[in-house]
Amino acid sequence: MFGTAPRELPQRIAFVLLPRYSMIAFTSAIEPLRAANRLSGKSLYEWHIFTVAGDGVPASNGLIIEPEGDLEAASAFGSVVICTGVDVQKVADKQIISWLRKVDRKGADIGAICTGSHVLAKAGLLDGHRCTIHWENLPAFAEDFPEIEVTSELFEIDRTRFTCAGGTAAIDMMLNVIAMQHGHELAAEVADQFMHERIRDRHDHQRMGLPARLGVRHPKLLSVIQLMEENLEEPLSRSQLAREAGLSTRQLERLFRKYLSRSPARYYLELRLNKARLLLLQTNMSVIDVALACGFVSASHFSKCYRDFFGHTPRKERGVPNTEEMLTPPKSTRGEQPTRH
Repeated sequence: MFGTAPRELPQRIAFVLLPRYSMIAFTSAIEPLRAANRLSGKSLYEWHIFTVAGDGVPASNGLIIEPEGDLEAASAFGSVVICTGVDVQKVADKQIISWLRKVDRKGADIGAICTGSHVLAKAGLLDGHRCTIHWENLPAFAEDFPEIEVTSELFEIDRTRFTCAGGTAAIDMMLNVIAMQHGHELAAEVADQFMHERIRDRHDHQRMGLPARLGVRHPKLLSVIQLMEENLEEPLSRSQLAREAGLSTRQLERLFRKYLSRSPARYYLELRLNKARLLLLQTNMSVIDVALACGFVSASHFSKCYRDFFGHTPRKERGVPNTEEMLTPPKSTRGEQPTRH
């Protein structure tokens, strides 16, 4: 079980890099292990880098780390971490899926950072386990794998599976592992070395709170925005939003205009369209299914709203040619005019 005392030291961990992996998530997972070795004066951890074919693959920032070998060379490790990033659905191929199933049969602890949960889910290795994934990929993951328990936690360690949301969440996951295996004192020393103010537990939020994200602290406005974010598939009416916040519809309009320079309807529409874009890019859902998942009643209305906002149709977002779109220029881009819906 990952996080319990290792059977032998150093604990050997294989990091498998897939194309366009997140460099910050990868290094955030390794650096606490390095520091734990240094501060303890012992070889507690040993890490090795692999890729599918044994050649270097670029991270999402374009940098390439030279690996030590291919998947076959990584098969002997008792702990395996899949490192991914953007476009994860394009790198979850048959070879990595087959290999993961093989190391699972051998009893390895298998984890993922950033978007790697998608790869584990595709291999069937998260069935019956809790997992998490980067917040940007969470809606698409839930649509693709509705039977898997995915959370918005910072990280999850569930028996032989461990996943984290990416970015600096990997630091906190590894700090918690160090604390469980070698004591809180060592984990705190490692955090102090990194000027990491505190060791976050898995229940900490992935995202900034709304006040920090929006630069707004008006409590009633924030409560309305939270309601909007929680009700994208079945949007609430303006009067429902106002009533829930204890406002009149006129007061609601004034708050949005004052703090966000747009109407409530426009802000709500933008939330839904941005979610739709993520679903189009990260899933194989049909355009109509994406439309319905984001609160639109028809594909045509969704397509028009999408084109008005992004400057191209949902089909074009996926790289699918659209004859009508090529013949007709977009009527507008991201204008302030609210769209009726």
